[in-house]
Amino acid sequence: MENIMKKSVALLLTLCLSVGLVGLAAASDTAPPPEAADRTTADGSKPLVVGTEALSQKFNPFFADTAYDMEIMDLVFGAFVDVDRQGNPILNGTGGEVRPYNGKDYTYYGQSDLAINFDKTANITTYTVKLRDDIKFSDGTPMTADDVVFTYYVLLDPAYVGSTTTSSYDIVGLKDYRTQTTGDIYAKYEAIAGAILSAGRDHAWAEGDTWTQAQQDAFWALADTRWAAACRAIVDYVLANYLNDEYAATIGVTAAEISASEGLQIAYGMAMWGFGEVGEGATVFTAKDGKTFDFAKGEYPTIQDYYDATFAAYGGDGEAFAATEHPDQDAGFVNGVARDEFIRAQAADEPELAGGIKNIAGIKKLDDRTVEITMNGFSAPAVYSVFGVQIAPKDYYGDGAYDYDANNFGHPFGDLSVVQAKTSAPMGAGPYKFVKYENKVAYLEANEQYYLGAPKIKYVQYKETLIADMVPGLASGAADVANPAFNKTTAESIKAYNANGQITGDAIQTSLVDNLGYGYIGLNADTVRVGSDSASKESKYLRTGLAIILTAQREVAINSYYGEAASIINYPISNTSWAAPQKTDPDYKTAFSTKLDGSPVYTAEMDEPAKAAAALAAAVEYFKAAGYTLDEASGKFTAAPDGAKLEYEVIIPGGGAGDHPSFGVLTEAKNVLATIGITLIINDPSDSNVLWDRLDAGTQELWCAAWQATPDPDMYQTYHSSGIVGRGGSDSNHYHIDDADLDQLIVDARVSDDPAYRKAVYKSALDKIIDWAVEIPVYQRQNCIIFSSGRINLDTLTQDITTFYKWYKEIEQLEMK
Repeated sequence: MENIMKKSVALLLTLCLSVGLVGLAAASDTAPPPEAADRTTADGSKPLVVGTEALSQKFNPFFADTAYDMEIMDLVFGAFVDVDRQGNPILNGTGGEVRPYNGKDYTYYGQSDLAINFDKTANITTYTVKLRDDIKFSDGTPMTADDVVFTYYVLLDPAYVGSTTTSSYDIVGLKDYRTQTTGDIYAKYEAIAGAILSAGRDHAWAEGDTWTQAQQDAFWALADTRWAAACRAIVDYVLANYLNDEYAATIGVTAAEISASEGLQIAYGMAMWGFGEVGEGATVFTAKDGKTFDFAKGEYPTIQDYYDATFAAYGGDGEAFAATEHPDQDAGFVNGVARDEFIRAQAADEPELAGGIKNIAGIKKLDDRTVEITMNGFSAPAVYSVFGVQIAPKDYYGDGAYDYDANNFGHPFGDLSVVQAKTSAPMGAGPYKFVKYENKVAYLEANEQYYLGAPKIKYVQYKETLIADMVPGLASGAADVANPAFNKTTAESIKAYNANGQITGDAIQTSLVDNLGYGYIGLNADTVRVGSDSASKESKYLRTGLAIILTAQREVAINSYYGEAASIINYPISNTSWAAPQKTDPDYKTAFSTKLDGSPVYTAEMDEPAKAAAALAAAVEYFKAAGYTLDEASGKFTAAPDGAKLEYEVIIPGGGAGDHPSFGVLTEAKNVLATIGITLIINDPSDSNVLWDRLDAGTQELWCAAWQATPDPDMYQTYHSSGIVGRGGSDSNHYHIDDADLDQLIVDARVSDDPAYRKAVYKSALDKIIDWAVEIPVYQRQNCIIFSSGRINLDTLTQDITTFYKWYKEIEQLEMK
């Protein structure tokens, strides 16, 4: 089964969570297909049942983070500005826009019209978006410009930590609003904060300092607050991922006792992270700094005690603490956040900022249906990332105090709790309204207010389904639509159910389109490194050594799993993108095919055994350069350099059964690495949320996944350093790649509309990612959607489904037989 992880408007990352297709039973097999559920509702309607992989149940347009949840959000909300079958934005949606595709003219409708004007002299781009006059939310409330403004103020609030990257665009006045200061004042206090930080915690303030004693005290008090918050976050992470009786016994209690006691929870978190222990058979907990707490006397550590123990261990070095003990927050979490909070607090006392920055100057409501957004400069991906959002009703998601003229935008500045609370019952203006989630089924009902008319199918059910059950489920009547991974086994199973022996026939119709995405193996730069510098040449050598071995196993494994339904790729970008390097390009290279001395690993005359030997030899040289100790006699590494290991874990979501395209890559790489003394532990959990949680926490080492993107190849969300988990950005830079040059390349590629220039810049960015060795590109596959030929009126199905135009885009016209 393919695992695909996170989503956003800029880059959709889907998480696939269940067992895949190995051993899938065909119609003639002894294993019976799933039984059909009761397919008739109380009013006699036939629901459309969609077999889906596990839902994360974050049914919120701002915070949903798997593609399965987001598909439901698409049906509940629709897109503010959508795209056509070729991935081009629909700019005149209110009246309909006719565009040709595949020899036919198609009319596209949408929620709005979008006009774009770039003033080269002023270097300002103005976007004017106008809502259609007949659009309503499912409760009958008209969608207005105020709902649009509310939505943007959620996405642009400094407390927003979803994966959408709208805040990364240079909207006029946005930085002033988010920092609550002007550029000059921000720079003033940024310099003061930097000077205090450089002086250090132990600095004794003196008259010659450029800051006051009060400012110094305020800064370190904020840093201490953030440090204590990090300790609390570690405790919460431990409780969420490692609470069981076996581990609880290490402090002499049970998991149930820990769950019932705040003090025991903190003690447990400290013990699991090595900052305290209970002696065997004893009840006294001893913290790493020497403090003792007798559980028998009701004495328990507090978060302050946890803070004290970590502070003593790290000598007050907040960056070292955050990077080592709480890697998802990365270096700068403690002092970096304290700096930002310090700047805001200090700037608030400036007379010219009395009352703060009330609004974002570049977002204006022109009338009840029109909003204008102005940006400094030009950015090619903005039309997708800024306007491909989902508009949420302010009266439902807000705090009830929205007042545009009074600069009240539906939630307190810096507090989105009221928005986050609406996670289980979304409401939007799409073709369907959300009813409930129950027993692993999401129930939807036709939206009678939908601007294109109420859907002909009244009910839709998204039913969590094992991948292995999707094809037989359609054949049995348990589902009508599904999206299984398409490989040899899937194809043969579909053919077995169709009388004509083809993948489209009397039982099942199959739609295949190129996937705007690709499969990869990721390496976390902050957990796979030498020493404490993820960017050092030694850290890159370590990761490159692993990458060479893994890359060398791709072809056999992927061909075995997919056959002709997938191909090997050599750059971390989908081959469907116009920016993807082509084999005919003069500087095109096979991924990780360069030796330490710069010469090629492989030569044209090498056969497969020779290539395998060459890859191993090249990897050994990289490991040696990274600082690993090689026993020449045995040919095995016997010691790792400081910060590195002889053993690494890779998480692959194969449903506990090894059912994943890259599983064969890992098993063979494990065997090869073992010959040189390095152990690769393959963790294939039955519950793929294990991977999801580890990625959220930033504690993974290696993992297997796949990206799914939008038409523009913007890399900001996934590779810009602001997207590293815990930095307040997209939280989608799971690689923890932090490279100023790469950041600049990503920004440079945004500000041009010249495809040739952008492609060249993206090529440089791709080379930089390969240099860091944090991502191994593996395969490009096809998407497979299957439909029940017997229960769906296929004449009413969306025609010419493409990579960009999904099967449900015209779902209001779909009919059951």
